[in-house]
Amino acid sequence: MAEASSANLGSGCEEKRHEGSSPESVPPGTTISRVKLLDTMVDTFLQKLVAAGSYQRFTDCYKRFYQLQPEMTQRIYDKFIAQLQTSIWEEISDIKEEGNLEAVLNALDKIVEEGKVCKEPAWRPSGIPEKDLHSVMAPYFLQQRDTLRRHVQKQEAENQQLADAVLAGRRQVEELQLQVQARQQAWQALHREQRELVAVLREPE
Repeated sequence: MAEASSANLGSGCEEKRHEGSSPESVPPGTTISRVKLLDTMVDTFLQKLVAAGSYQRFTDCYKRFYQLQPEMTQRIYDKFIAQLQTSIWEEISDIKEEGNLEAVLNALDKIVEEGKVCKEPAWRPSGIPEKDLHSVMAPYFLQQRDTLRRHVQKQEAENQQLADAVLAGRRQVEELQLQVQARQQAWQALHREQRELVAVLREPE
């Protein structure tokens, strides 16, 4: 009875499989898509899970209840396994949908197929990762270095212009200070002359 129950559960699980998901049904040399491989892995896992949680083990855990209600125990076991399989398939479907796994895996299959017919050298034509990485990254870093140098030169030129403007401003300030001092001295000399003239005019004849 347990074997028949497991067979019925397996047939229910078959409805969730994609067609051609079993590798044995594919002729040798045929490439299996990664989406179908994923479904096959999940299906194999469920089969092994059902086999590990056999009806015999279930009844061993609930021996007294099984002795009292064997038919009820069978229905509980069938319901438990069916819900477990459905729950796992729903979780896998949610993960595939949230991560867009089908599109990603199909894109990966397409890249692999295109790589088979591509006759051009791969990204690492020399086979030495360090050498190939250097050949790709070195031009980029040299370009970045030249860009930074141009920015530095531009900034240095702007700084020099600012420095020249500051020096010119300082010279103008110094010239203004000299002019102020000269005018102050001239005003002081004129003031002395005025006082001397007033003193002369006040002297009695």
